Parts: sequence; C-alpha cells; structure tokens
Amino acid sequence: MKINKLLAGCALSGVILGLSGLPLAQAQTELKVDERCDVSLNYDVKVEPKKLVMSEKGTEKYRIEVDKLYVEGKQVDLTDKQKKLVTQYAEEVSTQVPEVIELINESVSLASKAVGMALTPLMGDAAGTKFDQMMVGVQKRVDTIAYKQGDSFYLAATEESMQNTFNDEFSQEMEQIVQNSIGTIMMTLGSQIMSADGDSFETKMDALSKKMDNLGQDIEQQIQSESKGLEARADRLCDRFENLLVLENQLRQEVPELAPYALTQNSARQLRQ
Repeated sequence: MKINKLLAGCALSGVILGLSGLPLAQAQTELKVDERCDVSLNYDVKVEPKKLVMSEKGTEKYRIEVDKLYVEGKQVDLTDKQKKLVTQYAEEVSTQVPEVIELINESVSLASKAVGMALTPLMGDAAGTKFDQMMVGVQKRVDTIAYKQGDSFYLAATEESMQNTFNDEFSQEMEQIVQNSIGTIMMTLGSQIMSADGDSFETKMDALSKKMDNLGQDIEQQIQSESKGLEARADRLCDRFENLLVLENQLRQEVPELAPYALTQNSARQLRQ
C-alpha cells in the first residue's frame, strides 16, 4: 500500500459519490500528500510498550525490545553502538505509526462528513442513512488494518494486506448498498427535478445542476480547513518518514542480520543524498 494513498484516505468520499452516480465532483476530500511518501511497506508493523514487531503474513520477521534485537526468533548480539541505533529506530517507528493511524481515521471521518453533507440536503435523510451504512463499512475495514488497542498500535500497510481488506467482497458490499438505495435516490431526485425552478424539463434540470454545483462548492469551503490541516500534518509526517528511511539504512548497514529486511520496497531511492 502506498503510504501517501493511505494517509489520503483513498479519497473515499469521491469513491462513494462515484458509486452513487451523483455529479458532485467538487464534494471530495482528496488529500494531496508529498510524493516522498510514495513508498510501499514490506511488513505489517505492531507497536507495543517497549516492543516493536515487524511481521509478514502473520509471521514475525524481527522484533525489538528496548535495546534487544530478535531476528527470526533468535536474539542478535549487539555492540553498544548497535544497541543505540536499534533503540533509536524502534522509538522513531513507535512514534510515527500511531500518527499514521490517527491520520487515516481522521481522513475517513472527514470523507464521511463530506458524504453526509453532500447527500442529505439533496437526497433526504433516507438516502443519507444508506450512505452512512457505506461509510460504516469502510471504517470497519480500515479498523482491521490500522487500529489502536489499549497501548498497542497495528498498521497492516503492505500491498497484500490492503488487497485482502479492500477486496472484491468489499466492492460487492458497497455496490449492494447502492443498488438497494437506487429506488429511494431516484424518487428523491425526481422530486428535486420537479420542484426546481423553470417551466420546462430542460430548465429544471439546469436549475438542479446549478444547485448541485453550488452545494459542492459550499461543502468544499466548509471542509477545506480540515482538509488542509490533515495535508499539513501528513507532509510533516513525510518529513519524518524520510528521516526514518535514512536511519533504517544505517541500521541495516551496522547490523548485517537486518540487511535482508528493508521496511520499504524502494528505501534506497528514498534516501537523502
């Protein structure tokens, strides 16, 4: 999973509105995140108090407990210099992962807010409720790959983890909700057309189109500050993530046992020269 896309919440409101067929292109919460975060994680990450675990398909690859390193279940003897580097790396990852998870959830929340603001005034409470169900489904999926449980944090950001979560079953669930809502949406939309200003069907359609455009602009203005705030936080996190890649490269050079375990698929290209 691309980190920048994860932070952006996959422009969820745009996806939902696209499924509904509603031309509210402006009412989206697509966050623009620095391309420096356009990297893929190789491992799922679990952060616990005084412990960091990197795993693949549920199998632990390595873990760090304070200044102790275990690779494939075996403790690695470390020098004082290596211990310091291992501890520094674990602390940095343990700081960033909760921030990523918080941004993901806030992005989904903002998308949900945008959807509600877009649909309820135009389609009525019944249609708004249906799309609330869609966003609840999205949140449930997100909660399986990025969550906080007590003092522990879990981030499953590999391509495989994301594909397993947002799979064909998820697409079918979303499509089914839309299909079940089409009747209500069409009836409400027809009512909106008939009550629009104008003497002819064409003028009524033009009036409704303008109303929808204005609604999209109003929503964009109302959520703009929140969206910009999330973008700024994501950019700051990208700065720290770039520093993390530099630190990881140093760690893998200093500790040969970790050489095969790059956190990202393209760490070398991300490092500062």
